[in-house]
Amino acid sequence: MTKHEFFVDMTCEGCSGAVTRVLRKLQDVKFDIDLPNKKVFVESEQSSEVLLETLKKTGKTVTYIGAK
Repeated sequence: MTKHEFFVDMTCEGCSGAVTRVLRKLQDVKFDIDLPNKKVFVESEQSSEVLLETLKKTGKTVTYIGAK
């Protein structure tokens, strides 16, 4: 599985909760949310494009940083 890093403009626990909700809908995804640094690390077989579009469903500004 590839580990991807995203910047997500999260400001509170509600924001990170929204990220959790959208990512849990995907199959075989592990993720960590770093709220203070506004980063989301996703380990998945999904493409970065699919993950980016999924994270954008939160309504937050999302930027793909790269694979780790």
